[in-house]
Amino acid sequence: MSAANSTFLVLSSILVLFMTPGLAFFYGGLVSKRNVVNTMLSVFMICGLAILLWILVGYSLSFSGNLGGIIGNLKAVWLHGINLAALTPTKIPTGLYMIFQMMFAIITPALFVGAVVGRIRFKFLLSFIIFWSIFIYYPMVHMVWDNGFLANLGVIDFAGGTVVHINAGITALVLSAFLGPRYNYGKGETQHYNILWVLLGTAILWIGWYGFNAGSALAMNGVAIQAFLTTTVATATSMMTWMVIDMITKGKPTLVGVCTGTLCGLVAITPACGYVTAAGAFWIGLIATMTSYAFITLLKPRLGIDDALDAFGCHGVSGIMGSIMTGLFATKAVNSSVSTNGLFYGGGVKLFGLQLLATAFTITFTTVLCIVIIVLLKRVVKMRVDVAEEKLGLDQGEHGEVADYTVSMSSELSDIQMHSSEFQGQLAKLMADHQRFR
Repeated sequence: MSAANSTFLVLSSILVLFMTPGLAFFYGGLVSKRNVVNTMLSVFMICGLAILLWILVGYSLSFSGNLGGIIGNLKAVWLHGINLAALTPTKIPTGLYMIFQMMFAIITPALFVGAVVGRIRFKFLLSFIIFWSIFIYYPMVHMVWDNGFLANLGVIDFAGGTVVHINAGITALVLSAFLGPRYNYGKGETQHYNILWVLLGTAILWIGWYGFNAGSALAMNGVAIQAFLTTTVATATSMMTWMVIDMITKGKPTLVGVCTGTLCGLVAITPACGYVTAAGAFWIGLIATMTSYAFITLLKPRLGIDDALDAFGCHGVSGIMGSIMTGLFATKAVNSSVSTNGLFYGGGVKLFGLQLLATAFTITFTTVLCIVIIVLLKRVVKMRVDVAEEKLGLDQGEHGEVADYTVSMSSELSDIQMHSSEFQGQLAKLMADHQRFR
């Protein structure tokens, strides 16, 4: 066993796990004050759910056997028969690699929660994540990162462009389409609960992403350092790109915009980080962020699909661009495991075509399976809360808790406003009596 590589991967696993509560703060800060508890709980509870699913069947379906190049088998249920002490090619224990992959299984479904906040029933979301993990996520892991057909074709995805971000982004879009818009969608911007939480969540995600990307080298080596560098360059580029576009189009920069741009860069570089140069990372961050910005501000309003926190706009769009551009900028000079250079490095169109194929397949596979799961699950579990509960807020409606004491005060103020004419009449009478007896 390599002590250096194993220590590196333990730390990387911890960082990836830390990303999920970071995402809870990011999403929790963006929603209205009536949906903070529901949003943060919907993200954080996946830590428990995904771990149990991964140990039960996830690892087996992802990395045990091979059924048609699509999915593994069930011979390793509850890790049965797995020698956790066996060493991988980078001299880390199989058990540690299993733990590292477990952290990806946690964060991925948490990403699409942002699309459906404020209107999805908690029980439906819980049930959906279980079926989504089994029928969509684990097969994608097997196809891309084990010995599935996409991996055998030569598709490359260093840390999760297809498996994580396109997968979660498309799921967010399909769920949003089936749920329909919020009752007040298009009637003014939602008042964010706490934009400082958004910054906190963004900072945690950026730090955790180094475990996500650099850790995917599975060793403390030059590729891990390159992934660290390219992640940093792409993210800085995306942050500044979004800020400058905001300044040009809106006249001023915004903290939420800067945080959104940061996230787009982290997403876009994920599939390419261990395969591209710093210059490649710059262009990936720049182009992906411009594309995400254009989708969110120009195309999304015309589609009429209420992706509440732009889970598809960030993860889906930037993930798609990052996956495709990996076929342009990947080079053997960075990573010798690259069998064919990208288009811009003299490798021709082969790798670019493979990346286009993998991206299109992921979009299609996820869309079709999501539709099937939703249609069948809706027959037994109600998908959406009613309008009364949506107006009350899912914090109280689904959980009986509130994050902000002013929520209960605001309902009392609403009652006062409803009967304002009566109060005005009583106040006028008191003032008249006061004047008469002076």
